[in-house]
Amino acid sequence: MDVQENIITFKQVSFKYNSDESLALNDVSFDIPKGKWTSIVGHNGSGKSTIAKLMVGIESPLEGSVNLHDKMITEENKSKIRKHIGIVFQNPENQFVGSTVEFDVAFGLENNSVSYEDMHALVPKALEDVEMLDRLDYEPQSLSGGQKQRVAIAGVLALNTDIIILDEATSMLDPEGRKELIALIHRLKDEKEVTIISITHDLTEAAEADYLVVLNEGQVYQTGLPHEIFNDGNQLAQIGLDLPFSIRMHRALVGCVDYITYEGLVNKL
Repeated sequence: MDVQENIITFKQVSFKYNSDESLALNDVSFDIPKGKWTSIVGHNGSGKSTIAKLMVGIESPLEGSVNLHDKMITEENKSKIRKHIGIVFQNPENQFVGSTVEFDVAFGLENNSVSYEDMHALVPKALEDVEMLDRLDYEPQSLSGGQKQRVAIAGVLALNTDIIILDEATSMLDPEGRKELIALIHRLKDEKEVTIISITHDLTEAAEADYLVVLNEGQVYQTGLPHEIFNDGNQLAQIGLDLPFSIRMHRALVGCVDYITYEGLVNKL
């Protein structure tokens, strides 16, 4: 990867939820490159969700610092910091508050005291960006899983955030919905220059990212480009992460990992 500006930096971060518990994160340091898709992967309990909470200021480090645009996130500035970051959860229904798709996307803008005239322009544009403008008057509950995630992303885009965090956002989708959402992520990253951070245990999804941070038991296990990390599949297997089928097949046929997605494997074959 070319030298890139980093938008988020974790510096020797340690964290625990209760004083009598073990550390959820232990001396964690890594960077999130600006304008790229970074996937943070690891098995359950590795610290992925804690990372997301620290990024948006829901929790604060016990030690170390989390920086956004080279500024440390503190109690004093975290409300301002949150305006730069939007988060989409595993179940988008937990985020819906409006009776229609339009009202739901407008909710965040209203909370930020955006004028009605500006909302009238921003909401349709955000829905158009995620190809959901034709569902403007639909009830959110009537949508498919993939469509619900698109609406949740539209709500984040309308707020003009720099960073979108996807917390296991594809885990409840069927294969077609997952494929469509991943294509949308790529398009938003390229066209809108939004930094994407996906929190996932799914290495098939992680293979689509530009950069990986692998966590294990609250520590950074590996960081790097996906094909570099997947080439060393034995290391991932040692911490209980299985390589995606496309990569295992490619390794068996070719001996190295030049193409790590299904599309890349098909084209290679």
